[in-house]
Parts: sequence; structure tokens; C-alpha cells
Amino acid sequence: MKKFLLFILLFQIVQFVANAQIQSGPMVGYSEMKEVMLWVQTQKPSKVKFVYWDKENPAIKYSTAEITTNKHDGNVAKLVCDQVTMGKKYDYEVWVNGKKVARDYPLSFQSQELWQYRKDPANFKFAFGSCNYINEAETDRPGRAYGGYPEIFTSIYQKQPDFMMWGGDNFYYREPDWNTRTGMIHRNTHSRSIPEIQPLLGSVHHYAIWDDHDYGPNDADRSFWNKNMSLEMFKLFWANPNYVFENEATTGTFQWNDVQFFMVDNRWFRTPNDNHTGDREFLGKKQINWLIDALIGSKATFKFIVCGGQVVNPAKVFENMATYDAERAELLKKIADAKVPGVFFLTGDRHHTCLQKLERAGNLYPLYDLTISPLTSGPSKPVKDENNSPIVDGTLYTERNFAICEVAGPLKDRVLKITVYDTKGTQVWVKDIHANELK
Repeated sequence: MKKFLLFILLFQIVQFVANAQIQSGPMVGYSEMKEVMLWVQTQKPSKVKFVYWDKENPAIKYSTAEITTNKHDGNVAKLVCDQVTMGKKYDYEVWVNGKKVARDYPLSFQSQELWQYRKDPANFKFAFGSCNYINEAETDRPGRAYGGYPEIFTSIYQKQPDFMMWGGDNFYYREPDWNTRTGMIHRNTHSRSIPEIQPLLGSVHHYAIWDDHDYGPNDADRSFWNKNMSLEMFKLFWANPNYVFENEATTGTFQWNDVQFFMVDNRWFRTPNDNHTGDREFLGKKQINWLIDALIGSKATFKFIVCGGQVVNPAKVFENMATYDAERAELLKKIADAKVPGVFFLTGDRHHTCLQKLERAGNLYPLYDLTISPLTSGPSKPVKDENNSPIVDGTLYTERNFAICEVAGPLKDRVLKITVYDTKGTQVWVKDIHANELK
């Protein structure tokens, strides 16, 4: 009996040591038909791999490659599951230094389905939100804490979305952070490590753009001196499937069933807000040219352009695209001239939520811009200069919140259902938009 109890005690000690080696995660990254990316961060340099299996055939186990994390890269491991079958759901485990690390919540992911030319695409839903401030007493500004209600991530997790689209300001660099690699790794690690977010990371796929606060200082632009390191950190701590421009910007795209997301970067090419000495760029010519080409080439039902700042709003306030009026006019004209159906903007930044609807002349369908903000940062309200902004009645919400967007129905009659929830997961408002309205 004593030997048995000793064995149990040793087993518990081994499990405790293994669990202690995980700093944050694991996190499920992008999903494609032939591979899925998994991410995890260890507390110190460690050997890491993932073991995974088809839920319908758990006897057959697959394994990723094994790598050793290192301090220079924040002890982050990003590994590809390259033995997946299309349209399957998988469970997985994290192994650190040869030991399985137990988590007290489900670890699962899914591969995308080959539905084209075969059947209607499946229904799916994704979470969307922006502006996530995680308090840290020693670096926060004096006074009342700016962040709050991290339990919102539990509410998102309980809605069981297929994936989450992070809309920028996904964390907030502070003064001790943005000048050094050490500071940037610390801030990414601190924000990723809160306990409330771990279950959401473990079984929901994640995609991200950035805005000023997770790029550099407040209102940071193309002049930010540490932008290359910031880009390196973004690629290290997120698991997006691609980056369109080599060694610059976070621009990328992915498709989920019949919907495509165009993740644009409104910081890398951006002219400083107060620089009026020449052409003023918000996205920049290079990025706009790519975006228009990509939109024209896309066959997606809905084409979501995900951007850190509001685009449809005509009010020249804060960091809306309207403050770069010539480029905004150019972008909207190019979309109109190309006659691209299904365009829909997803934006953040403003610390309040609303759906805006821009009516267009010439029998063109209206352009929608869904702003969802904030997740945990301090909320705010529209300002006086926005009194004439095209906000859809009943959609303005000025407390912390998130959205669940569901795409459902047959291919020829897809419907986007937007539901906004408060921090507790209680419904605030709901709106249906038919794809046929965007043609």
C-alpha cells in the first residue's frame, strides 16, 4: 500500500512539474484542408511536440515534429499538424520534455472541408472583437484600472465559435515595452497568459490583425522605429496562414467555407496623422492594389475586409480612414468600379460597437462596417462630430462586448447573422444580412 501511495505521489509531482512548464496556450491557429497550426509557450527552453487524433478513430495517433523552444523567441513553439484529413475534428495533447501536459479543458481543432462542386457549404460561426487591455499594476497609468472583465473570454468560449477573428489592439504595449525585444516579449506573454483566455485558445481557431497598441506606441504609423521587431513578434505570437508582403506588414487572407477574410494592415504604410506635406496613406497604394486584385479574384459569398480602423464612417475623427479622405475615396471608388459583390468591413479601435451602413449611388449595394469594441479595454461613446454617421438604429453599444457572426443557409441564399453580447454572454442586439443584398 505504501508503495502504491508513493507511486501516486510521484506521478502527481511529475504532472505538476509538466504543467508548470507551460506559460500560455496551447492555442489553435489557422485551419486548412491539409494542415493545421498549433501554438504553445513554455516557461523555459523545452522540447515540445503535439500528439493528435481523429475523434472518430482515436486509436491512431499522429505527431508533429518536436522542437526545442528558446528564450530569444519567447519560448514559443509553432508546429504544423500535416497528417490531417479534410473535414475532420481532432483532439490533441501537448508533450513537453517527453511528458504529456494535462489541461483541465478540452483541446481540439478541425480541418476544413472540401465542399466545392459537391454540396452546399456548411454553416459556421466566428467570434469577433478588438481592444483587449490586461492590467499590470507596475506599468499601468496611475488611477483607476483601464482594463476589466477578462471573464468575457469565458463567455466567448461558451458560445463555441469555430474560430475567432481578433480585430486589433489585441493587447497594449506600454512605455517599457516597445523599445526592446525583452519588453515586447514580456507584453505578448503577459496578455496571453491570463487564465480566463486559456480554454478559448485551446479549442477555437484564431486569426488576427493588429492596430496601433499591439504594433507600437499610441497612434503609431510607418515611422515607428521598431516596426520590424514588432512584425517579428506578431508572427511569433499569432498563427496566421500567410503574409502577402515579404518582410513588411501583417496583410494576409484566408477562407472559411464560402467566406473569405482579407486582413489588412492600417499601420505599416500609414502616413503620420499630422503629416499633411504630401500624399496621405492609410493602407497605402501597394496594399490597396493587392486588395482590389484579391477582391476581384475572390468567389467568396461574403468578402470581409478586416481593418483596425473604421472605413465606412465619414466622420473625420480620431483615426478613422475618413481623416485620409483622398485614399478613402479612392478605395471606395475602386470597389465600386470593380463591381465586387459581397464586400463587408469588420473594424475595431473605437471602444464602442455599432453597425454602419453606407448607401451608394448608381444602384450599388450598401457597404456595411461592423465595429466591435472593446473586449476588456475602457469603453467610450461616439463624439459630437459623428452625429450624422450612418449608424444602423439600435446597434450602438457603449459597454464591453463581443460579436458572434454566423453564416448559414444554402450557397445561393447565405445569411450573415450578427449577434452582439455583453461580457456575461447576454444578447444585446441581433441583425441578419442576406448575401443577396450585397450584389
